[in-house]
Amino acid sequence: MLAYLPRPPADTSRYGTFPQKPDLPATPGALGEDGGQQAAATTAKRSAPMPNYPSAPRHSGFVPGEPSLLPSRGSLTTQHHRGHPSWCPAPAPQEAGARLYPLHALSVANIPNSSHGKASARSSANPTLEGLQSRRCKLLEEDSPLVQASKRQRQRYVTKVGKCQVNLGNIQDKKRFLSDIFTTIVDLKYRWFLFVFMMCYIITWLVFGFIYFFDAWVRGDVGHQGDPEWQACIENVDGFVSALLLSVESQRTIGYGTRMVTANCAEGVILLIAQSIVGSMIDAMMVGCMFVKISRPKKRAQTLIFSKNCVISRRDEKLCLMFRVGDLRESHMVDAKIRAKLIKSRHTAEGEFIPLEQSELNLGYDTGEDRLFLVEPQIICHVINHHSPFWDMSAESLRREQFEIIIILEGIVEATGMTCQARTSYTEDEILWGYRFEPCMSLEKGAFQVDYSRFEMTFEVQTPAASAKELHELKELEQQEHSTLSLYWDHLLQPC
Repeated sequence: MLAYLPRPPADTSRYGTFPQKPDLPATPGALGEDGGQQAAATTAKRSAPMPNYPSAPRHSGFVPGEPSLLPSRGSLTTQHHRGHPSWCPAPAPQEAGARLYPLHALSVANIPNSSHGKASARSSANPTLEGLQSRRCKLLEEDSPLVQASKRQRQRYVTKVGKCQVNLGNIQDKKRFLSDIFTTIVDLKYRWFLFVFMMCYIITWLVFGFIYFFDAWVRGDVGHQGDPEWQACIENVDGFVSALLLSVESQRTIGYGTRMVTANCAEGVILLIAQSIVGSMIDAMMVGCMFVKISRPKKRAQTLIFSKNCVISRRDEKLCLMFRVGDLRESHMVDAKIRAKLIKSRHTAEGEFIPLEQSELNLGYDTGEDRLFLVEPQIICHVINHHSPFWDMSAESLRREQFEIIIILEGIVEATGMTCQARTSYTEDEILWGYRFEPCMSLEKGAFQVDYSRFEMTFEVQTPAASAKELHELKELEQQEHSTLSLYWDHLLQPC
């Protein structure tokens, strides 16, 4: 539930009590002026603004105000220790009573592995500088940034391919699924669908084959095989296997002619009529389910693609969040519409916790820009204004946020007339601040040519790192100063 909460700054503790680092004994040589200068340099480096940066994944990184057992990446390249590799940092001085905010403490998906837990327990039992240093180096050797990137994956609400990562459990009234048996069968996976398809036929063949054999055995047809004077109800049935073959031939209308039901008994005729009706119903249902499952519009969504990253840059002097969509097929989507949802947990003013709250992102609903003529790849734009949830978000605050943007593209498949929906998602790590998409269309031989190899390409542009609110206030301040200066100048030019 806390996967989309913003990370708190260093001076807050409203999200609960976090483990505190044990007080390290001050030893001569370890805590000196060099350590103080390195700590001040590291603090100044972290507080410096970073405009026009691509937000890279932070699976093993650390944000300001969140110290942990592992040092930051900046300190790895500046600090060295005798007897250790160059990437193994030397012990740095720590303030007494400093709090530790682990990166995994605010995210459900960032679950610490066993090596971190054991190392933390051992370090608290023997808080010496040498022990902490050796354990830090061991953790860095075992859990490199590449390994951490694969281990610590933030739990997504919707995957990049559009699958919703929500599992429904503890459903008491499961009879509702049987009331809509057609949809239940169509929603099954292919292996279970084929299993149900085969079992429907096999079970009916076995049931009616057993009934045919039982009827022939009761009437004595099995014991009078080859007797020309015996009037058999079911001819040429001398065992269960022959009765099963009669059941298959009757339901599939094969009729080889050696085994058949005669008019000497009424129950045989009734059984044949009942099996024909049941077989027709199974054929209609199974063939219909197979046709619907093969032609489902979910497969059409595989050819609707989205860009891997979102970009934030200025367009028409406004800060905009943009992404790109495209259709790989020549058959177009009819009445295509696009929507965007922001998934983020928050606390209300009354203290209520709302997990995974959904808010709408305006993609041009009031102007009709959300209705697409999806013939070529298009860049969808969300203008960050005072109605946008990103109004107060700057390039620096974007790194501390945790949210997810869900993109939903809906349209009617031109070939089948069914409604298709394609989905994807973007996390804060997949938003590039100060970038713009490269053009992927050109005019060749009297037609527009789309180069999908450039679909994901972006380039960096000059973009202020301030939020849209700050830019708006700065623009208003400049306009006010300009108007004041113009009035003062006009007053000076007026004749006495």
